[in-house]
Amino acid sequence: MPFEPVSQQSAPEIVFDQIVEGVLSGDLPAGEALPSERELARILGVSRPTVREALKRVAAAGLVSIRQGDGARVQDIARTGGLDLLPRLLIRGGALVPSVARSIVEARAAVGPDVAGLAARRVTDDQIARLTALLADLAAEPDPVGQQVAALEFWSAIVDAADSIAFRLMYNSLRAAYEPALPALASMLEPEVGNIDGYRALVDAITSREPGRAEAAARELLAPATAALLELCQALEGAESDIGEGN
Repeated sequence: MPFEPVSQQSAPEIVFDQIVEGVLSGDLPAGEALPSERELARILGVSRPTVREALKRVAAAGLVSIRQGDGARVQDIARTGGLDLLPRLLIRGGALVPSVARSIVEARAAVGPDVAGLAARRVTDDQIARLTALLADLAAEPDPVGQQVAALEFWSAIVDAADSIAFRLMYNSLRAAYEPALPALASMLEPEVGNIDGYRALVDAITSREPGRAEAAARELLAPATAALLELCQALEGAESDIGEGN
């Protein structure tokens, strides 16, 4: 079993992490029953209440189901998991997973225009002022990684203006997955984050409260980096396939 004894300090969190890692790595495949609470407590060197607390968290994350008399059973995360798993799925064994990266890029391109359209419908005067200030920050930032951070704040403000909790939670998860890769993606995203005229056109459309124009501006702004990132993901997936065939 993919478990190791843990100390009592932060024990529920460590047990949670070990079970999640086992599920995401495939060491604990979908449909497999976990050991009983008593057995897990023995293997991990912790108390049964600690195991019980960790299992509740794993179940809340959609990774296992817990039924009276059946114990905990691993779920198919593609059907039961949530967006909060994206950061864990994106980096496996210290390396980027191309298929997960591709899905994040595709989601970003698909959702961005819709969020911009909603923002144009619902934006307040205070939010317009914030977008304008963030645009100025982005234009003044000389560092490529700093530009990406400023762009993330800009899009966060657009999500706020869209006034959608679903899009806010989605954005939070996508951002958490994306941020660790900022330095590696700086050169590829430079044409986008350096396109101040594109950001200005988006702000203008939202300020004018024209949803259709805001959607089009967002789509045009995101398109070049989306194409470049998808090309990179495709190349990485091809390299993975070649390595697999070589083995």
